Parts: sequence; C-alpha cells; structure tokens
Amino acid sequence: MRFWLFKSEPSTWSWEDQVAKGDQGEEWDGVRNYQARNFMREMQIGDLGFFYHSLKEKSVVGIVEVISTAHPDSTTEDPRWECVDIRAVKPVNTEVTLEQIKAHPELGEMVLVKSSRLSVQPVTEDEWRIVCKMAGVTI
Repeated sequence: MRFWLFKSEPSTWSWEDQVAKGDQGEEWDGVRNYQARNFMREMQIGDLGFFYHSLKEKSVVGIVEVISTAHPDSTTEDPRWECVDIRAVKPVNTEVTLEQIKAHPELGEMVLVKSSRLSVQPVTEDEWRIVCKMAGVTI
C-alpha cells in the first residue's frame, strides 16, 4: 500500500462533497499537470490518501481511499489526461495545517512542504504515520 495527498479548493470540491458521494466515490478529475497525472498512474486500489483543503484553510481534513486505478478523465477528450476514483474513509479528528506540517522537524522533506502547488503527491509511510498521529486518526 502507498500513501498520497489530494489537494482541492473547498469552493470547487470540498471534503463534504467527497463524503456526500459515499462508497461510490468520485473521479479525481481535472488534473492537468503531468507529474500529478503520473502519480495517479502509480496508484493502486486500496491506497490511502489525505484529503487536503488548499487556499485559505491549507489543512488535512480527511482520509480517502483509491477505489479505481487510472482511467481516462471524463472531463476531457484529450487522451493525455487520466484520473483515479477516490472515496471518503473518515474525517480527521483534528485538522492538520500546513503551518503545523512545516513546523514538524520530521516532515521537512514532505512533498507538500517542498512543492506545495502539486495537486496530487506521494506521502511516505513515515510522513503518513506522523500526520495521522497529529490528526488523531488511526488507519
């Protein structure tokens, strides 16, 4: 199993929107960055991810699960763009802000810290464990 982080602007697609989709989940569509797309191509069913609200909130707000491998993005006819489907697993007990992540000495190399604009990014197992602890969740 691998771990990921999915960033979304709450006004476009929020945690509440994701939860409302239930077990059927939703395509993580609209990604138009080759590196983010390539990360989605690496994902396997059952991988877990942090759902991260960007812009003003800048915080991890929930845990999601990858429920499909990469497939064509239904929002475009351009075959270069693919996406995965994800479903909400659970909210975090305590939101973990970008500021808190940056302040944690063991998270200094996290992609979120180094390349904060990337909308889909990998998370190491150690980073996953630390952020989950900060968020008060066990998976």
